[in-house]
Amino acid sequence: MHQTTSPLLDKHPSSHLQAWLIGLPLAGVAWFVLYAQLIPFADFILALSGFEPGSQTGAAIHFFFYDTPKVMLLLVGVVFIMGIIQTFFSAERTRALLAGRRAGVGNSLAATLGIVTPFCSCSAVPLFIGFLSAGVPLGVTFSFLIAAPMVNEIALVLLFGMFGWKVAALYLVLGLAVAIVAGFIIGQLKMESYLQDWVREIQNGQTATLSDSGMSWEQRFQNGWNHVREIVARVWLYVLIGIALGALIHGFVPQDFMLSIMGGDAWWSVPAAVVMGVPMYTNAAGIIPVVEALIGKGAALGTTLAFMMSVIALSLPEILILRKVLKTGLIVTFVGVVASGILLVGFIFNIIL
Repeated sequence: MHQTTSPLLDKHPSSHLQAWLIGLPLAGVAWFVLYAQLIPFADFILALSGFEPGSQTGAAIHFFFYDTPKVMLLLVGVVFIMGIIQTFFSAERTRALLAGRRAGVGNSLAATLGIVTPFCSCSAVPLFIGFLSAGVPLGVTFSFLIAAPMVNEIALVLLFGMFGWKVAALYLVLGLAVAIVAGFIIGQLKMESYLQDWVREIQNGQTATLSDSGMSWEQRFQNGWNHVREIVARVWLYVLIGIALGALIHGFVPQDFMLSIMGGDAWWSVPAAVVMGVPMYTNAAGIIPVVEALIGKGAALGTTLAFMMSVIALSLPEILILRKVLKTGLIVTFVGVVASGILLVGFIFNIIL
């Protein structure tokens, strides 16, 4: 059996490979430097704008110029790495790895990965796209997409500090259950045909050409870069539009209006809170202070947590970005299944606590 030698081990690698070996570490350092400067960059732009940090317009400007480069950096980095990883695994092997031997195992693994991954909904989309293009089952990728923003260590720590371990533990268990069950249901519906055509073309192309473990490292690096060029070119405008909308909503959130809905005991307060939360966009750390303020003014805990989950797991900016990846029928199904789970969580909290 013929065995190929990795060019990384060759004594005389090609000039193209040498360029990759020099350029990638430099690009990696530049990536981390840029990521570390996101907040100072947003602060600088805000200072140039002349608006006060505490003003509504100032908050919107800071949010946009922080989140846009953050999501774009994550998109480039994750898609490049996933493009390289794909060269080691055929689509069938990847599906088998994360699908699990029993139904729901892959969803549980993906949801657990989402918990330890501190991404907001829009930041989780790049890895979601990478999973899809690598051939990971559709339902499994959704379990990750739901869990990553909705349940994370920041939310758990803050909830524990404000409301105690029982509330934090219940939030963890119910949030994880929503991610696992929702992903499982979407997977059982067999809606792969509702992926955008270009995503399925990537999956089909990977099946045909990337299952050869004898590819050179130069080819693997080039494949990662090709994925970056193809995917980023298709979604960057949707990222900008989505985050711009999120920034506007983030800066002009009417807390008094929200309290008037979430402060009552009417059965419709939980659905109303979910509907109100979907158009908004922030991460768990950003929404927790709002949750604390609302509860301090008398809002019901379950209603407020349902609002929080809808904001960070079903944001309108996220849906706008996903529209470039998923067809309308799958997006509607995703929103419907997750919203149903969040409604259940809200009602359970209001009944128990």
